Amino acid sequence: MTTPQPFIIAGQSIAPGHQADVAFPITTMATGTTSSLAVRVIHGARPGPAVFVSAAIHGDEIIGTAVVQRLAQAIRPEGLSGTVLLVPVANIFGFMSQSRYLPDRRDLNRSFPGSAGGSLAGQLAHIFYREVVARCTLGIDIHSAAIHRYNLPQIRIAAGNRKLVELGMAFGAPVIIESPLRDGSLRDLAQKHGVDMLLMEAGEALRFDRLSVETGVEGVTRVLAHLGMIEADDGLSAVGIPARANRTTWVRAPRGGVMQAVCASGDPVRKGDVLATVAGLFGEEAEALVSPVDGIVIGHATLPVVHQGDALFHIAAIDHPERVGARIDSITEAILASEPQGSAQGILDEDEVV
Repeated sequence: MTTPQPFIIAGQSIAPGHQADVAFPITTMATGTTSSLAVRVIHGARPGPAVFVSAAIHGDEIIGTAVVQRLAQAIRPEGLSGTVLLVPVANIFGFMSQSRYLPDRRDLNRSFPGSAGGSLAGQLAHIFYREVVARCTLGIDIHSAAIHRYNLPQIRIAAGNRKLVELGMAFGAPVIIESPLRDGSLRDLAQKHGVDMLLMEAGEALRFDRLSVETGVEGVTRVLAHLGMIEADDGLSAVGIPARANRTTWVRAPRGGVMQAVCASGDPVRKGDVLATVAGLFGEEAEALVSPVDGIVIGHATLPVVHQGDALFHIAAIDHPERVGARIDSITEAILASEPQGSAQGILDEDEVV
């Protein structure tokens, strides 16, 4: 058996079976204060792969921060094989200002690989890739929908990667979507350098909701179990396996006005089903939005005030969508049933969609 070795990072040597919080200096702000990228390194007592879990690469997409908080309390180095790197906030600047972007108005997830002497976004991308991503063989990056939108928990993977399909199945989100890689994105750079990536989409910007947080925590745990890093069920023996899709479509408002939604994320729909109606300010001249495909609603707008052309529903084309809808209902019911009556849920917003 291979003898476990210390994990060297940020000038620190972390012994097997221990953990440490490290900070990578990024830049000096206008106030003269130094900003840093915070990472918790959990180095297992036994050898194994290195995996990172990152959140808030878009600063207002904070669902992943709640997931990482829970993982940081649950994963113990003495029971771990390999190393887990937890990044609760990749874009600390956007996180503080409640914005998707950095102060230079750049999107961090379009700025990779970045450079040490580039823009603020480029410097952060460079450090994040060099110090976190390049040390790992697998990454799980957690995102949410934009403000006034909600995403059903889902896993997105690069097309044609059988290993990622297997890991996505283990994660156990309701839907797995094969989606294209975008230039400058973390997934694109990681693939070019042989680092596999699962991207989780769930919930809404600037909000926590129970379904998204629980799905993320349980999903990462199952992936670590599947890799043999922890002792737990990897979920692959479960009956309700995720649905898979390689095509999605947006349904847009046919006119401006006020939307009355009929469907929401997680609902199964058939081609021609009414998703919502949009009418004028007095309720006049209502027009219906209908689904163009059979599938599952994987994202929806939460703001009823709409302009013509606004994207209101995101649908994954899936055969037999009712089966997936039933599984989503069972997941939600199980999460609600598992919560002790009267327990405090400090990280959850009671007004959120569940």
